[in-house]
Amino acid sequence: MPRGETVRRVFRAVLAAAAAFSIAGVGRAAETPSPGTAEENKKFLEHIQGRGFRLFEGQDGEVYFRLFSYARYLNQKGLDPSYVDSFGTTHAVQIRQDVQLNKFTAYFSGWFLSKQFRYFLWIWSANTSQGDPAQVVAAGTLSWVFGKAATLGVGIASLPTTRSTEGQFPNWLTVDNRLTADEFFRGSYTSGVFLEGEVAPGVRYKAMVGNNLSQLGVSASQLASGLNTQSVEMNWLPTTGEFGFNGRFGDYDDHQKVATRLGAHFTHSREDAQEQPGTNNIENSQIRLTDGNVIFLPNLFGPGITVQRVTYQMASVDAGIKYRGFSLEAEYYWRWLSNFTGTNTGGIAEINDRGFQVQASAMVLPRTLQVYLSGSGIYGRYGNGSEVRAGVNWFLLEKQGLRLNAEWIQLNKCPVGYTSVPYPVGGNGAVYHANLEVNF
Repeated sequence: MPRGETVRRVFRAVLAAAAAFSIAGVGRAAETPSPGTAEENKKFLEHIQGRGFRLFEGQDGEVYFRLFSYARYLNQKGLDPSYVDSFGTTHAVQIRQDVQLNKFTAYFSGWFLSKQFRYFLWIWSANTSQGDPAQVVAAGTLSWVFGKAATLGVGIASLPTTRSTEGQFPNWLTVDNRLTADEFFRGSYTSGVFLEGEVAPGVRYKAMVGNNLSQLGVSASQLASGLNTQSVEMNWLPTTGEFGFNGRFGDYDDHQKVATRLGAHFTHSREDAQEQPGTNNIENSQIRLTDGNVIFLPNLFGPGITVQRVTYQMASVDAGIKYRGFSLEAEYYWRWLSNFTGTNTGGIAEINDRGFQVQASAMVLPRTLQVYLSGSGIYGRYGNGSEVRAGVNWFLLEKQGLRLNAEWIQLNKCPVGYTSVPYPVGGNGAVYHANLEVNF
C-alpha cells in the first residue's frame, strides 16, 4: 500500500476515534451525574496558577496544559530614521507601525511513572519572525527531583544570566520584552544540563552547563565542539522567604510584610561566529558592542579584521523590595569580552561594558490597576545608550491571566533589538505600544 494512503487511513481512524469520544462525552454529560462525578470533574479540570489546566491525572502520571499569547499594536514613528555608529557608519532604522499576534506559546508539563520524574515541553511561535529559521520552536526539559535541595535536568532552558532569565516570565511589568540593558547583557536559551534547588530557607541556586549563549535557530552542525558555556545564579529572600508568585516583578501579591530580595549571577562562554543565531531569530541573544554592532561582523574593527571567537564573561547583582502593592527593583551589570581570535585580531583590546536597570511600580487599585516607571543604561568604549519608560497594566477581570498593557518608551541610542521586541537597534526617540495578553 502506498505510504500516502496509509497515512490518510491512519488519520481518518484518529478522527473517527476522536469523534466517537466526543459524542460519548456529550451523551454522558446529558445523563444524571453519578455520586462523585462532579467532584472528580472539578479536580480533572482544575486550574493551578503557573501550571495551567490539569488535563489528566492517574497513577502513572499527570498532564497540565497552559497557554500564553498576546496581540500588540506597535508605533515606532517617533524614532529617527537613521543612526551613526561609533565607527562613523550610517545605518537605516526600519520604523514600524503594525498590529501583530506577536507570540503564541503552548506548554505541557507534569510527571510520568514517578512524581520525581518531571517534564516541561513547549511549542513557541513568534509571528513577527515569519520566514526566519527559528520562527517556530518546539523544546523543553526533562528533570529528576531528588528533593527540595536538588533537581537535575537536561534540555533547552534559559541560562541563569540575569534576574529575568530565572523563570519569572511572563510575570514582568511589561509584556514580553525586557528593558534594553537587560536585553543587551543577558544570555538566552540553550541546550544543556542544570542543577537547581533551595539550600536553606529563602536561599536558592541554579547552575547550568550549556552549548552556547543562544541556541534557538542554530543547528547542531554549527556548534563549536564542547560544552563551552557555564552559568550560575543565587538569590536570597531574607525577610519573608519569598518574593511573590514565581518571584515576579512588581507587587501584584500585595505583601503586608516587607519582602526583600538579593541576587547574583555569573556566566562564562567561549563563543564562535558560526554558532550565532540570526539577528531576528526568536529570543536571540547577540554579542553586540554598545553602539549596536554585532562583534562578529567582518571588517568591523578595520579592513581585514574579523573576529571568529571571543570569550564572554558577564556578572550581575540585583536587589528588590515590595510592600503593600509598591515595589522597587534594580540590577547592575558588568561584561568582559576578551581573547579574540580570527583574522588580524591581535590588536583588539579587552572590551569592558557596564549597565543598570531600575523599575518602580504601584498597584493603584488592588488586583486591577498597576502603574510603573523604569529606566536603564548601557555604557562602554563604543558608546552609551539609555531609556526611560512608563506604563500601565489593567487586569481586566481582577485576575492576572488577562491584562491590557500600554507603554511609552523614550530611547537614546538603543544598541539592541529585533522584530519581536518594541525597540530596534539604533532606536533614538519615542516608541508606543499596547498589548492584550492572555496567560493561563
